[in-house]
Amino acid sequence: MPEFKIQHITKYSYDNFVRDSANKIILFPIADLYQEVLKHDLSITGHPLVDTYIDYYGNEVGSFTYTEPHNLLVINSQVSVNTHPRPLPLDDVAAVTQWDELFNLRHIVPYIDFLKQEYFEGLSELTPIVNGERNANDTPYRAALTFMEYVFRNFEYIKGVTTVETTLDEIWKIKAGVCQDFAHILMVMLRLVGIPARYVSGYICPNRDGMRGTGATHAWAEAYLPGYGWLGLDPTNNCIANEMHVRLAVGRNFSDCSPVKGVYKGSARHILDVSVSVGYEEEHIPQEKDIFTVSTFPKTDHVAPRNSYERYMEIIQQQQQQQQQ
Repeated sequence: MPEFKIQHITKYSYDNFVRDSANKIILFPIADLYQEVLKHDLSITGHPLVDTYIDYYGNEVGSFTYTEPHNLLVINSQVSVNTHPRPLPLDDVAAVTQWDELFNLRHIVPYIDFLKQEYFEGLSELTPIVNGERNANDTPYRAALTFMEYVFRNFEYIKGVTTVETTLDEIWKIKAGVCQDFAHILMVMLRLVGIPARYVSGYICPNRDGMRGTGATHAWAEAYLPGYGWLGLDPTNNCIANEMHVRLAVGRNFSDCSPVKGVYKGSARHILDVSVSVGYEEEHIPQEKDIFTVSTFPKTDHVAPRNSYERYMEIIQQQQQQQQQ
């Protein structure tokens, strides 16, 4: 029953004053039987009122507007989370019964959203692979584990090889990427056989196994299994997501789970700095640990390779759209 301390800082610095910064944030960890939010301190420049609501996918979402002229906006989220191990599926019901149950979900909300495929030309190549990987007598649980292992074995984890513009087809061609890419390919495989699949954003916490992506943000997939519910699958590490994974939000893909989206009025360009620190409750979390900086200022010829977190923050930077006065 580990307890984790997470600090997630998002900082926008503008080269001139802007105003009416309206933002939507998804920085509230999911609270349920397996994840207990003990404390959440959220501080925002100007102390605007944050209205919260539950979105279509069950995520807690906050919205606020900072109306005063400003050249700096900082969103500082500090969370203490207690996680509990989730029991694994018993998988003791006949496979044909489970597949029939999944088939009957294809027209039922909300599973429709999680069965719909994104456009992917590579489906013609991936479909026979999916059919060949699973055995005729596999249950949905066994099939999901097989697909997770396939992604882990056949896709190389390379930081910076993909960008925010990289499509599923490009990922399929190069057979490489990072956590977001692995999760999206796994979801395609699951949906091909009729298993509802959804995207999960969150954090993976440090442990002795040295898993990829520890101590920062992470992404994985969840598969819906009859008689059990949603099972987290981490293809980046070929493991079931359990008490070392802290869930922040779920959706059809990353865009449903973006931690910060917003607009502002003004002609200023901005720099985005983000820092994330994850550790055990007894550990000291530094006030700021710079992870990535994005700038709308002119760039130099030297561009450092982007890792998965940098890609993640580029997406947020793109969503911080500018409104001219």
